[in-house]
Amino acid sequence: MKTLLKTLLPAVLIVSVAACQNQAGGDKAASDGQAAKTDAKGSDTGAAPTLEMYVMSQCPYGVQVVNAVAPVKQQLGDALNLKIGYIGNGAAGNFQSLHGAAEVKGDIAQLCAAKQAPGKYLDLIVCQNKNPRAVDTNWKDCAGQAGMDAAALEACVNGDEGQQLLAASFAEAQQKGAQGSPTMFINGKPYDGGRKTRDFLKAACDATTGDQPEACKNIPVPPVVHAIFFSDKRCAECNIAPLEPRIKNELGGLQVQHLDYMSDEGKKLYQELRGLDPNFKVLPAILVDAEEVVKDTEGYTTLQSYMQPLGKWRTLRLDAKFDPTAEICDNGGIDDDADGKADCADEQCTDAKACRQAKPRTLDLFVMSQCPYGAQAMVAANEVVQHFGKDITLNVHFIGQMEGDTLTSMHGQAEVDEDLREICAAAKYPKNHQFAKYLACRSKDYRNPTWQPCAKEAGMDEKVIQKCFDGEGKELLKKSFAFAESLKIGASPTFLSNNRREFNAVDPASLQKQFCADNPDVKGCAEPIGAKQG
Repeated sequence: MKTLLKTLLPAVLIVSVAACQNQAGGDKAASDGQAAKTDAKGSDTGAAPTLEMYVMSQCPYGVQVVNAVAPVKQQLGDALNLKIGYIGNGAAGNFQSLHGAAEVKGDIAQLCAAKQAPGKYLDLIVCQNKNPRAVDTNWKDCAGQAGMDAAALEACVNGDEGQQLLAASFAEAQQKGAQGSPTMFINGKPYDGGRKTRDFLKAACDATTGDQPEACKNIPVPPVVHAIFFSDKRCAECNIAPLEPRIKNELGGLQVQHLDYMSDEGKKLYQELRGLDPNFKVLPAILVDAEEVVKDTEGYTTLQSYMQPLGKWRTLRLDAKFDPTAEICDNGGIDDDADGKADCADEQCTDAKACRQAKPRTLDLFVMSQCPYGAQAMVAANEVVQHFGKDITLNVHFIGQMEGDTLTSMHGQAEVDEDLREICAAAKYPKNHQFAKYLACRSKDYRNPTWQPCAKEAGMDEKVIQKCFDGEGKELLKKSFAFAESLKIGASPTFLSNNRREFNAVDPASLQKQFCADNPDVKGCAEPIGAKQG
């Protein structure tokens, strides 16, 4: 079952506004007509405001804001300076972007279109955004639909000019500190407002100096919607405050009250909700006005499937798991449930991470094989185990679900298949972390269905992997999915250090730092990863 938390926020990084996040030299990007020439300070003279958007052409959040701003640009015309830039790394001929080579090609096509046809390129991008996975090829048909010269565009996309435009755009995004798609500025100041067309129009109008365009005179005002963000500060995993701007993007008139369970008002509300529904037990929870209030809001259709009735409220379904009346297993000896036993001495805490047996010099990685961030983490994990050698034990587990007897995963059947191969590699080639080499190789091109070259590169017999894939692999993966679920781990990547402490990392240096925080006596901690190579 989908939950709002997993839908509106990325799986790995809980940020205040959802974004495709460029990690440790990752990716981000583009802009409007003269993207490569944007002033470094983001300032423009004159009455028309400047809105800068740094995106990735295949990032769903980048696609969302470009689609939303296109009608604003159409309405305001020259009264809005729109600049779209792209986020990524590398140099000409070797560009890298979070979603792969196809995204790089899409970025180039959009930059070329912006330069060649400033009045038509947004039509091309909106056309491409109907199928963002095909931005590397659909620009050809979209150029025709936008009334552009497809031959001239192709010459730019496949030539030196496109490479130069992308290099300049990547450099500009890096100078701006754009790490997430989208990163936006209006008149040089960070923009963190709503992402609906109405929101961008209002922001542009508010930033206009002098007389405002006609389109600014009748911007609709969203209806007021009241919400209670109900959580518990004792729960480290219950912070739902980052959801507020995302929900406000859907319910523009949102007015939020934050309420903590440990307050008198919080405990009273909890008992009231339990009385309305005995199954209401866990936090966090978000309560909004009744459906007759929210049904006329612009974002109702987005949130409707997550809404459930509860008395005079509608609750928004979250991935809630914290029982505020139960024992908390790591809060300094407090007997939370008043049964005479505190923390790990309480039977409720037997399987809690804080109460698990410590296993020094051990890293457990929980991952989805085709998650962009998980892929980065597997590459980093391989570098770490190569650095520490026999002084570290790496275990890899996979995140997914069982639907009946069917294995499922967030990124589809291709991910399940690769999970199977990777867990087979770990089972058959554990010595000296040989399997980690295969995982790293596959992670560098995880969408490529051809896996055999990576098996060969890692010194594995592909027949051994295939036999496991066809046989015992499914049971191995089922157990792996169940293990992740038992620890309530659903974010890719998630690491456990020494079988206890949970953290996230996607680059070798951060991973080394986290491991060494719990294992400072390990020899490899004194030398940064990569130092031996130069």
